Amino acid sequence: MYPPPSLIILKLLLSTLLLVTPSQSLSQGNHEDDHESSSLFCESWRFSVETNNAGNWSTIPSRCYEFVNHYMTGDRYVSDLGVTARNALDYAKTVDIAGDGMDAWVFDIDETLLSMLAYYKLHKFRSTTLKVEVKWGLRHKLTVLPASLSLYNEIRQLGFTVFLLTGRPEWLRNQTVTNLLYAGYNDWERLILRQSYDERKKAIDYKSENRKQLEDEGYRIHGSLGDQWSDLLGYATAQRSFKYPNLMYYAA
Repeated sequence: MYPPPSLIILKLLLSTLLLVTPSQSLSQGNHEDDHESSSLFCESWRFSVETNNAGNWSTIPSRCYEFVNHYMTGDRYVSDLGVTARNALDYAKTVDIAGDGMDAWVFDIDETLLSMLAYYKLHKFRSTTLKVEVKWGLRHKLTVLPASLSLYNEIRQLGFTVFLLTGRPEWLRNQTVTNLLYAGYNDWERLILRQSYDERKKAIDYKSENRKQLEDEGYRIHGSLGDQWSDLLGYATAQRSFKYPNLMYYAA
């Protein structure tokens, strides 16, 4: 007895489905899955960077270039800066200023007061040499970070003595001062740059030594703001430190 035609058709359909390999059956969803996987990975990578779990990283994962571009040029980055600055200001308002000029606040400069975002966007957030970055910086004025300028002015009005502690070399002093004034910053107590004897020091050691020098002079460092962990960690640290996000580079 022959099977009914409907059963034959069903068997043919099943045979066709079995001929499709697993990779073929998944191929249509690969692009979407890859996108979702990269997005999730890059979110986790950002978390590891901002918590310092990533340690001394040197390059952005290639699959995260677009993610970094979207974050650094979007509303989320601006919002994160704003929230951090407000947290810093809320703390600053709780400090009992003695009025003797010795209550200090330390600011980093690059990606803290001024931004090279335009440069990194131009280079699609890929690694470049310090020489290339400096050359670009000499030709262009770095832009102000509005949240930082607002915080800076509030800190000064509260009565803090402001110090600018940067990893820039001493020979960039004039260009740095010009850029800071152009961006709206003024009336800092001291601009501290790397001297020739600091050139081989790690950022964390160089900044710790200079904070210690301020403490030895009698200053009480209540707060600090920077975009790198090396701006904030080490020794002679501030009573409270506040970190801006930076997915573009890491300075040890």
